[in-house]
Amino acid sequence: MRKQKGFSLIELLIVVAIILIIAAIAIPNLLRARIAANESSAASSVRVTNTAEVGYQSTYPTVGYASTMLALGPPASTGCSGVLPLSTSACLIDWVLANATTAAAPKSGYYFALTATPAVPYLSYVVGGAPAAANQTGVRGFCSTEEGVIRFTAVGGTPVATVAACVAYTALQ
Repeated sequence: MRKQKGFSLIELLIVVAIILIIAAIAIPNLLRARIAANESSAASSVRVTNTAEVGYQSTYPTVGYASTMLALGPPASTGCSGVLPLSTSACLIDWVLANATTAAAPKSGYYFALTATPAVPYLSYVVGGAPAAANQTGVRGFCSTEEGVIRFTAVGGTPVATVAACVAYTALQ
């Protein structure tokens, strides 16, 4: 009899099958963890926007609340160093969040919309966040108004644009 060297084809196939089974179990858990992290980041971004709106409204009382995400952010991706904040670029949120206004340019898988009403001075606002790719980057949508309560919906479509729509969402505990 000859002494065998190495592994037989059957042994290699069994090892590959075991690896595939383990991967099939682990990958969905990793995807769920990533979605949970994206949703946490989105809720935090809405909270940061609320705080920035309070600062903006205090700094520019004749304008009221900011009407766009860009108005809360810096004037350029290099930030605010050496630049005086203006009502059009208040330097209250970071560049990435200020520019995450479309599904093509999300922040942590979410994009945001900010709407101020009714007219200058803006006395009310709503900020909403939605997953850039539903069921892939996130599941829930988030929103908040000047009252500061963060709300969510189990269906993340597009960011909320009205106070009435946001108030219909469930308050985040």
